[in-house]
Amino acid sequence: MTNADPHELQKFSELAHRWWDPGAEFKPLHELNPLRLGWIDSHASVSGKRALDIGCGGGILSESMAARGAHVKGIDLSTEALGVADLHSLESGVTVDYEAIAAEALAAREPGSYDVVTCMEMLEHVPDPAAIVAACATLVKPGGWVFFSTLNRNAKAYLLAVVGAEYIARMLPRGTHDYARFIRPAELARFVRLAGLQAVEFKGITYHPIGKYFALSDDTSINYMLACRREA
Repeated sequence: MTNADPHELQKFSELAHRWWDPGAEFKPLHELNPLRLGWIDSHASVSGKRALDIGCGGGILSESMAARGAHVKGIDLSTEALGVADLHSLESGVTVDYEAIAAEALAAREPGSYDVVTCMEMLEHVPDPAAIVAACATLVKPGGWVFFSTLNRNAKAYLLAVVGAEYIARMLPRGTHDYARFIRPAELARFVRLAGLQAVEFKGITYHPIGKYFALSDDTSINYMLACRREA
């Protein structure tokens, strides 16, 4: 069975045509993308590397890595989102290879094939996040980098990421996140360790509402990222 929630796929597929509208539902991703891209690039130096973006959606991160010189493949199970990604790639002239395939299926087909693997804002939307982490570990080359981002599970994250962002500030559509699927850093670290990856750096992401911008932080209590390496 595919490691995906049909309700989650439908939710994001219905919004697919809005992926590249910087003022619509995915505005936070557009604002966050330069920050996370810079952090990824500071570790992995993506130019000239073969990169895989798992759960790529409409291709915001995929295209930005390709624009920095990476050879990028983006995968997702939403054909609607991939259609939007393909169209935008044609319009922008930034080449990305998109495919509708599950991470686990691609891992069986192309093990050890990528220098860089990213899986951003996805783990909290699937039934079995540990299986996605294991697939990432299989897909990356020895010595390569894997990057995750997700949401911590605690009262603060619920109040700010769900109640605040979805119901008060309306930065995100209501129902975007299911709090029960949020992942504590210790849980993600365990998934990573069991998959044979080495955790290199946890980094928090904080939002400054007055200036309306995101910044890197040592505070991982809400949004956070994790950089990992596979031993050479």
